[in-house]
Amino acid sequence: MKITQIAQRASDLNRARIFYEDLLRQEAAAVYDPPGLVFFMLDGVRLLLEREAPSALIYLQVPDVRSEIARLKDAGVEVVAEPQLIFHHDDGTLGPAGSDEWMAFVKDSEGNTISLVSHQAV
Repeated sequence: MKITQIAQRASDLNRARIFYEDLLRQEAAAVYDPPGLVFFMLDGVRLLLEREAPSALIYLQVPDVRSEIARLKDAGVEVVAEPQLIFHHDDGTLGPAGSDEWMAFVKDSEGNTISLVSHQAV
């Protein structure tokens, strides 16, 4: 079994599309308005922005959470929690063995919280 799609609330579809295009560094894969849907493809998983969807907490992997947070701050994005070391992975159960997991949280254009995660070799 694998995840096919994740939906996120977007009350202002165009504003959310612009925010996520910048965050994900890619254009939307498809826009259907009406009825109010924007899709992004993330490594085989669809991210759906939808007016009627509930808010979801999405964790997105980035190469370096600290540099990504600096970039987003410069763009005026609200940072909820600064990058911090969450966990060291001794084995490969939940992340690459021998890596440190860093995490930070930001608000998207619609008020949803998003986490950015990176694994750094130590």
